[in-house]
Amino acid sequence: MGRYAVQLKPSADKALARLPADVQRRIVLALEDLGGNPRPPGVKKLAGDDNLWRIRVGAYRAVYEIHDRPPLVMVLCVAHRKDAYREK
Repeated sequence: MGRYAVQLKPSADKALARLPADVQRRIVLALEDLGGNPRPPGVKKLAGDDNLWRIRVGAYRAVYEIHDRPPLVMVLCVAHRKDAYREK
């Protein structure tokens, strides 16, 4: 499997920038890891859509799509767990 490019929607990038610095670092590391393996252990496929996945980082969630051709992980939402699934 090749390396996936990881891109954030502008709204996800803004949401990430508003988080505390320590939380930002942890989320960025988790998102970078998705470039090597977009379906790591612990990732969940969301019901109701064929291509939505989520990864947990503490109390925060990153919701993303995986595109195999070209290899791309598009991060749609970064939010606290209580808000993450409303913002798809």
